Amino acid sequence: MALGANCVLLLALWTLAARQRPVSGHTANGGWQLGDSGTLAVAAEEEHCTVERRADLTYAEFVQRYAFFRPVILQNLTDNARFRTLCSRERLLALFGGSIIRLSTANTFSYKKVDLPFQKYVEQLLHPQNPSSLGNDTLYFFGDNNFTEWAPLFRHYSPPPFGLLGTTPAYSFGVAGTGSGVPFHWHGPGFSEVIYGRKRWFLYPPEKMPEFHPNKTTLAWLQDTYPTLGSSERPLECTIRPGEVLYFPDRWWHATLNLETSVFISTFLG
Repeated sequence: MALGANCVLLLALWTLAARQRPVSGHTANGGWQLGDSGTLAVAAEEEHCTVERRADLTYAEFVQRYAFFRPVILQNLTDNARFRTLCSRERLLALFGGSIIRLSTANTFSYKKVDLPFQKYVEQLLHPQNPSSLGNDTLYFFGDNNFTEWAPLFRHYSPPPFGLLGTTPAYSFGVAGTGSGVPFHWHGPGFSEVIYGRKRWFLYPPEKMPEFHPNKTTLAWLQDTYPTLGSSERPLECTIRPGEVLYFPDRWWHATLNLETSVFISTFLG
């Protein structure tokens, strides 16, 4: 039986078993380790979320108020409970532990790429970020997915129902440790949803380039640069949790920081 067929069968069996299994504190977090207290103390949530949250947004209002103008956090638009069940640590390792994944360095330009089995990444590299490590020394799993191999998982994901005329959606899936993240960069518009964990976002409009070093991690930027910023220099920021989706418009500068071991998926509109 082909690898793809095996994955489809395993996913079906996992889903049936999940419906009969009670939820505990361990399963509520998907079996992913939160992180150590030292990193958690540095990688904290913002005092005030400055990105609007909307649970009742229509497509017309999305286009008129947000699509080309500012970020927004979407709530209760899709139900990805099934996808979330399949993204637990146990199930991802069972389905894709032997799959080769491509890691990128966590700096602005991501020059370095490293290929290794997903299980090795989870068991040996998925640890809390060292604040003193440089971006080009920090490996991060996000974006370089083998869509054929991971298709049996992605087909269970329900993306946000809002699109933009003339664009085609593309998924990027990731798993990252506490305190990890990507420093400031920009690209086309997209959505980002947290499946497990918490992810803090920092965003600036295209005309307001942030002050940052491209080879310093977001954690180092938060420690060293963020406290020196005046109120008018601060980014828009907010922490999104499981079930929330952040939308960012075209060419907006953004950096991310995982406050816990996080599983997440982005839908880029290219």
